[in-house]
Amino acid sequence: MDVFLQQTINGLTVGGIYALIALGYTMVYGVLRLINFAHGDLSVLGAYVGLVVLTGGATGSGAQTLWVALAFIVAVIVVGAAGAVLEFTAYRPLRKADRLAAVVSALGASLLIENGIMLIWGPQLRVFPQGLLPAGHLTALGARIELLQILIIGGSALLMAALYLFVHHTRFGTAMRAAAIDQDAARLMGINVNLVITSVFVIGPALGAIGGLFIGLYYRQVYFTMGWTYGLNAFIAAILGGIGNIPGAMLGGVLLGLLNAYAAGFVSSSWQGAITFALLIAILLVRPTGLLGERVAEKV
Repeated sequence: MDVFLQQTINGLTVGGIYALIALGYTMVYGVLRLINFAHGDLSVLGAYVGLVVLTGGATGSGAQTLWVALAFIVAVIVVGAAGAVLEFTAYRPLRKADRLAAVVSALGASLLIENGIMLIWGPQLRVFPQGLLPAGHLTALGARIELLQILIIGGSALLMAALYLFVHHTRFGTAMRAAAIDQDAARLMGINVNLVITSVFVIGPALGAIGGLFIGLYYRQVYFTMGWTYGLNAFIAAILGGIGNIPGAMLGGVLLGLLNAYAAGFVSSSWQGAITFALLIAILLVRPTGLLGERVAEKV
C-alpha cells in the first residue's frame, strides 16, 4: 500500500508538469489547428533561463527562496515573449498557406530553439544548485511527500484552475473561445483575432516555462535536447485528454504521469515507456477523440 501511495505521489508530480506543458499544445491547436512542435523546446528554454537566475542568485535559505520565485518570473516573461516572437515570425505569415508549410515551419522553429540553447549554454548537461528550497517532507501512510513535490502538485493545480477560470469566466476568455470556433465570425463581432492568437502563444509557453523549471528543480538537471522527450509526453497527454480541450489536457497530463509512475514502480522502469504507450493506444482505439472529446469550444 505504501508503494502504491508513493508512486501515486510521484505520478501526480510528473503529471502536473506534463499537464502544464500540454496546455500549450492544446491551446494553440484549439485556435489555429496547428501543432506547435517548438513548444517543448520553449519549455526547456524556461528551465535554462531560470537556471541562469538561480546560479547568479544570493546565498542563504531565505534569499535563495526569493531567487527561485524571481527565476519563475523571469522565465515566464522571457519564454512568453519568445512565444509571441515565434508566432509573429514563424506562424502568422503561413496562416493561409498549406498546412504542411506550417508543420515544416514548426519543426524548423523547434530545431532553431534547440540548437540556440546548445550554442548559448553548451551541449553538456547542466545541474541545478542544491538547497534552493527549504528542506522538509511529510509522511502519510508510509509515503514520503517532499516539499518540492507539494509545490509542484499544488502550483500546477492552481495554475490550471486559474487558466480554466480565465478562459471560461472572463471576457477575453470568451473571445478566445469564439476565435477557436470561427475566426471570421469572431472578427465580425469585433474581436481582435490577431491579439487572441498572440495571447495564446504567450500564455501557453509561459505555462510551459513553469513546467520546464519544475523539471529542472525536481530532477536537478537539464540538457538541450530535453524538449523532445517532455514535449512528446505532453503532446501525448493532450491527445489522450482530447486535443484542443483544456480540461482534457489537464486530465491527460495527470493520467500519463500516473501511468508512468505505476509502470515504473510495479513492472520495470525499462518497460515504462512501452507499457504506457500501449495503454494509451488501447484508450485511443476505444475513444479516438480523447477522453473528454476533441474541442471544448464547440460545446459551449
